[in-house]
Amino acid sequence: MRGLSKDYGKLRVVSSLTFDVREGELLGVIGPNGAGKTTLFALLGGTIAPTEGEIRFRGQAVERLRPDHRCHLGIARTFQVVRPFAELTVRENVRAAALFGKPEVPPPGEIRAAVEEVLALTGLAPVAASPARALSLPQRKRLEVARALATRPRLLLLDEVLAGLNPRAVEEAIPLIRSLHADRGITVLVIEHNLRAIMGLSQRVLVLNFGERIYDGAPQGAVEDPEVIRAYLGGPARA
Repeated sequence: MRGLSKDYGKLRVVSSLTFDVREGELLGVIGPNGAGKTTLFALLGGTIAPTEGEIRFRGQAVERLRPDHRCHLGIARTFQVVRPFAELTVRENVRAAALFGKPEVPPPGEIRAAVEEVLALTGLAPVAASPARALSLPQRKRLEVARALATRPRLLLLDEVLAGLNPRAVEEAIPLIRSLHADRGITVLVIEHNLRAIMGLSQRVLVLNFGERIYDGAPQGAVEDPEVIRAYLGGPARA
């Protein structure tokens, strides 16, 4: 990302944001409410276009590409508000994602194997035949991740996948995120308000406030940084 900005009228939500994501990295994105985190993900995923700036993915400029084209390149994202195909089964939801945008339909056996692998990885195999509308919130969150995984992403954008979950569900979800990164080699950006979870997951943390980058570095350093403390708790800004 180079000089990335997004304006809504006179309101600048993301401001001249420049940073890199290294291949194979697990990067946490945090900041107070209204910091521009979800807008950043919308810019990366292609659901909105930047006012200014450039986004390059694996050497290719993508800031003007549609979301489906970015998905085909290997960028997938989840959404805070999960909206599966409610009347389809869990398996059918994942299968639809696995088939999305393929120039040629793969052999049925190949698709079936890919779908079952994702269901097993996300812990959804026991409810694979259930309609999506019957799932609990933690299961719907997992289905959101499963649908993104089924597109075979190189870069996965996880937007508050732990939000609204009870402590036990959070504890169960964290190993899944670690596995996506460590075992499958997927580059992961994750937005999360659960600071304990994000600090434990991330190799690096990007902190936003009013659409600007105020910290980029080691997780432990973020909680000790005066500007980050001021953004969350108030107080004097860094001199």
